[in-house]
Amino acid sequence: MKTTIGSDRARSVLPIKLARMLAPVLVPALAMTMPLGTLPVAHAQAQSAPETTEVRLRRIEAELRAVQRKVFPDGAGKTFGPEITAPASAAPSGAPATTAVTDLLTRMDSVEAQLQRLTAASEENQNHLSKLDARMAALEAASGIPAAASGPSAPQPGSTASAAVPTPLAETPKPDSKPDAKPVAKPAAKPEAGRSEPPPDRVAAVMAIEKPVSDDKGEDEYLYGYRLWEAKFFPEAQQQLLRVVQQFPRHARISYARNLLGRAYLDDGKPGTAAQYFLQNYQADRKGDRAADSLLYLGVAMSRLKEEKRACVAFGEFRQTYPDEVSGRLKGQFEAATKPVTCN
Repeated sequence: MKTTIGSDRARSVLPIKLARMLAPVLVPALAMTMPLGTLPVAHAQAQSAPETTEVRLRRIEAELRAVQRKVFPDGAGKTFGPEITAPASAAPSGAPATTAVTDLLTRMDSVEAQLQRLTAASEENQNHLSKLDARMAALEAASGIPAAASGPSAPQPGSTASAAVPTPLAETPKPDSKPDAKPVAKPAAKPEAGRSEPPPDRVAAVMAIEKPVSDDKGEDEYLYGYRLWEAKFFPEAQQQLLRVVQQFPRHARISYARNLLGRAYLDDGKPGTAAQYFLQNYQADRKGDRAADSLLYLGVAMSRLKEEKRACVAFGEFRQTYPDEVSGRLKGQFEAATKPVTCN
């Protein structure tokens, strides 16, 4: 009996001591795992009905197992790792993510990408410029002859050629000069390149054309060139009109002067040079007073140069750019100019 009583006391005291030892650990864990609303109810039930030691011990063991399942779902052996482990291979937390070399390579890649974009843009611009140059070359080629190889070159602004009234360049031989046996074969007085001695009657006829005088010198010079052209003194008209173009580039008559200069060369049988002035007048100001005339006569010049394809290009552009002139002021001239040309 003593042994039984002693063992019963020890058995009843052991759970109490164990509960007291585990209370600081179990109570917070139970508070985390149990719903909030169950704590007051359990506390009230504990106060209302006192539990026996055996019941309390079983309840505590059950709760302890529940806590173990919640805290250590995979078991204690899997949860707690070994105390000694191999050193981690990860980089220290204070080390930078990249090095100076990688930063430099990244910046170089960015610079190369920007350079590629700039190169692509410059190539596109170069392509556009090439196309524009090709179009300009096609229009200039419509003249048929390069500017350097054109007919008699027009006098330059600094030339000393007489602009107003062409006069004989040398004294005419006197009629009373005796024709001796054999005129010494002197190298026939070579006139300067591009200049010939006009006959006296031509000089007189040119001087008979009146040159207007007014307050507008540019207008006077143009009208005098027009009168020379109208009188069919084409070389003198070319010289006079070129002077107007060079000395009065901003005059109101500049479009008239350039166009009439081309007409003077065209009527003088020099369509190549005429085409250059027609093209120049058209490109300089497409809304000029005589830009439409120049484009039309550019086709005429190409037709006389046997450049039928280029003539058709000029006539087609004239039809598209100046439809009012086709059916209006230049209708008759357009029909006459396109008759000898067969365009698709």
